[in-house]
Amino acid sequence: MKNVLSREEASIIKDCLIWGDVKLHRFYEVGVYRLRLREIASSCGVSAGLVSHALKPLQQMGAIQMYTRGFEVLDAWKILLFWCNVRRLWADVVYLNRVDMPVEKIEGIVPPKASFTAYTGFKHRFGYVPADYGEVVVYGVAEEFEERFGEAQYTERPNLIVLKIDEHLLKFSKIPLAQIYVDLWNLGTWYAREFIAKLEKHLQQTPVGGGNDGILA
Repeated sequence: MKNVLSREEASIIKDCLIWGDVKLHRFYEVGVYRLRLREIASSCGVSAGLVSHALKPLQQMGAIQMYTRGFEVLDAWKILLFWCNVRRLWADVVYLNRVDMPVEKIEGIVPPKASFTAYTGFKHRFGYVPADYGEVVVYGVAEEFEERFGEAQYTERPNLIVLKIDEHLLKFSKIPLAQIYVDLWNLGTWYAREFIAKLEKHLQQTPVGGGNDGILA
């Protein structure tokens, strides 16, 4: 039995489940938990069979219930942790720099189309921070940051980390909570754990999943 997803399949898990027509962020922020394979496949430009195959690990761990035409989220928390494990944040870095400014000043002058995640994303969503932090993590375009902050410096201790912006993220005025959580989970600082612990409390206020009523059977 195949237990390891290929890169393509992992991408489908993200694009089709997390960012499909009914998304994980909508589960946590709206409460939607039913998805149809045909709609997901069409949205991602792949076959329904490949989507179904990519979802098998989630079915095996009891996170979703598969039906003939779709599936239902039974445990969004498991899906979120699965995403944490397949997420490779550092592979998406397009710009790094060590800027001689406090993080608050960096946040105030980033390009206007940038979207904050991780520590700043948490602060913007909840209006407070559980710990002091030393980096600004943001989705954006490398060239825009080079114009504003100068040439990238691939130092071991950057305080400005720019990630390649996913086209799906352009739909949102703020980065979804699920994305903020996964990005924090992929950062290695002690204070990331403080943010994660607080965000978990917010996310776990949402019921784990749907009622398994066979609506997609």
